Amino acid sequence: MSASDDLDRRLIVATQAGLPLVPQPYQQLADQLGTTPDEVMTRLQAMLARGTIRRMGAVPNHYAIGYTANGMSVWDVPDEQIDALGERIGALDFVTHSFHRPRALPAWPYNLFAMVHGSSREEVLAKVAEIRALLGDACRSHDVLFSTRILKKTGLRISG
Repeated sequence: MSASDDLDRRLIVATQAGLPLVPQPYQQLADQLGTTPDEVMTRLQAMLARGTIRRMGAVPNHYAIGYTANGMSVWDVPDEQIDALGERIGALDFVTHSFHRPRALPAWPYNLFAMVHGSSREEVLAKVAEIRALLGDACRSHDVLFSTRILKKTGLRISG
């Protein structure tokens, strides 16, 4: 393993639970890894560009900010339209993420999923109705699966 690969690996390990919650997180990481803040940012950008890491972003606790109703809306839409429809749904400010999943026919006809959060089930259902209107005739059927408990959400973790 080259020194470059080793630094990338150490950077991944140092950030996989999140950036440090300090005024200068890149400086703290640089100090920890024996490099510069510019090098930390350059390496993170390069790993994003290569696909080594998929994204960097905040992961809010929806319950702590008042969103106690969480519904995964599931949609049966034409496969040839799924990319365009998924982008439109994903751009809505009340959808935290949308994604394509294969159908499991005949029991599961849904191929487009979109997570919707609200302060009540009624609010989530109203937002799902907005998605339904946006999809128009492309929507053949849909449903909403409400969360019943909070699961710990973490991605893949590697050891240092």
